Amino acid sequence: MRLSPYLYISPFFLLFAVVGLFPLLYTGWVSLHEWSLIGGQGEFVGFDNFTFVLGQAFFWKALRNTLSIFLLSTVPQLIAALVIAAMLDANLRAKTFWRMGVLLPYVVAPVAVGLVFSQMFADGSGMINTILGHVGIDPVGWHRDTLPSHIAISTMVNFRWTGYNALILLAAMQAIPRDMYEAATLDGASRLRQFFSITVPMVRPTMIFVILTSTIGGLQIFDEPRMFDQTGLGGSNGQWKTVTLYLYELGWNKQQLGRAAAVAWLLFLIIIVFALLNNWLTRRIASADDAARSARRRDRRSARALARRVRQTSDDAVPAAAPIEVKPR
Repeated sequence: MRLSPYLYISPFFLLFAVVGLFPLLYTGWVSLHEWSLIGGQGEFVGFDNFTFVLGQAFFWKALRNTLSIFLLSTVPQLIAALVIAAMLDANLRAKTFWRMGVLLPYVVAPVAVGLVFSQMFADGSGMINTILGHVGIDPVGWHRDTLPSHIAISTMVNFRWTGYNALILLAAMQAIPRDMYEAATLDGASRLRQFFSITVPMVRPTMIFVILTSTIGGLQIFDEPRMFDQTGLGGSNGQWKTVTLYLYELGWNKQQLGRAAAVAWLLFLIIIVFALLNNWLTRRIASADDAARSARRRDRRSARALARRVRQTSDDAVPAAAPIEVKPR
């Protein structure tokens, strides 16, 4: 009886130790050595690989591109997923059809999504530039310029992951008691007021989970920028080269596995920092909202108690009316 719970959860931890923890620690060992793809382990160099990577302008440019794509994809993705989940939670016909429909982009292979969007956002004769030309806007260099390329790649990320996050938020919304919405409707609250006062606060723990997973996935983005053009190197001048693409270039193109492992560990540390920052910020906002709601409840209780005392004082202050004596004629 004492060992059975540990036996039930042991498969996950054993699998994580083999495919997660061991590669992480071994990558740290590789980052401390000169390591060639063909020759294998070389001499111990300590933190020289980290010093080399941090001194490269390409690394900081890749980090800036990664953060830009991450922000352009994560924030709109969370907002869209929350709105779609609220719409799917409403009384719609054919709910199963719509819920399965928003999940279809997640099922499509990333390579196929990258190829399709790469053609849609082509600089010369892409569909997006053709539509912009019909409304009088000059063609945009989706592959040539930095910010347009980040917007195009973020669009691919949002297309794939918005429906997945929407279903997670939908599961949290369905766990909210319907009595709360009925009581709010009787009090005269509109649908929009119910969404911000009931739905959003009740799904906040799930939103924290979605934000954390989106942060980890957004900082590790590889498939979309890799498939955005035929070379897969992040543009002619590194316009959309992310940290993972820079890692790939060091490890496989230049065969410098020690430096590539250093980039991997730096990315791991960056993800940890962003995850802790997101967790602290969301919990801080949640605690502030809870404190504000508690203060409002205390104010309402105080107002009701004051009103009761005023009524009681008024009743005690007014003397009882004397009975009217009716004399017979």
